[in-house]
Amino acid sequence: MKRLLLAVCLVSVLSWPALAQTSADDSPATKADVERYFQVTRSHDMMKKMAASMTQSMHQLAHEQYAKHKDELPADYEAKMTARTDQMFDNMPWDEIMQAMVPAFQKHFTKGDMDNLVAFYSTPTGEKLLREMPAIMAESMQDMMPIMTKYIDTVKQTLLKDTDTMIAQSKKQPAAHAPASNN
Repeated sequence: MKRLLLAVCLVSVLSWPALAQTSADDSPATKADVERYFQVTRSHDMMKKMAASMTQSMHQLAHEQYAKHKDELPADYEAKMTARTDQMFDNMPWDEIMQAMVPAFQKHFTKGDMDNLVAFYSTPTGEKLLREMPAIMAESMQDMMPIMTKYIDTVKQTLLKDTDTMIAQSKKQPAAHAPASNN
C-alpha cells in the first residue's frame, strides 16, 4: 500500500510540469498574444494590400459607371471618384480596426493556439503562405466574381418575380388584408 501511495505521489509530482504547461496553453489568449500573431502574420500590411485591391475594384466600378452613363455624368466623374476612393482608403483607421479584432481572436483562440499559429507562420511554409495569400485571394476573387454575379442576378430576379406575384395576389384579395371589424 505504501508503494502504491509512493508511486501515485511520484507520478503526480513528475506530471505536474506537464499539467501546468497544458493549463497555461489552454488559458485564454492575451492581447499581447494576439498582437504578436498580428505582427508575425504582418496583418496590418496584409489589410493595406487587401484595401489596395479593393481600391482597384472601386476604380474599375467608377470606370464602368462612367462608360455606362457618360452622357449623364460630368467629364471629370471618373477622376473625382478615383480620388474620393483613394482618400477614403488612405484615411481608413487601420490601427483601430486591428485593435477591434483582438477580442474576437481572444474569444476563439487560447494562448497555446496563438503560440502554434505564430510558430507555423514563422516557418518557411507559413511565410510562403503569407507571401502568396494576396495573389491567391486576388485570383480567387477574379474567378469567383462571374459565378457570384450570376447567382446574385438569379436571386434578384427570383425575388423580384416573387414580389410581383405577391403584389398581384394581394390585389385580387383585398379583403384578406382588411382588419376584421368588431361589430
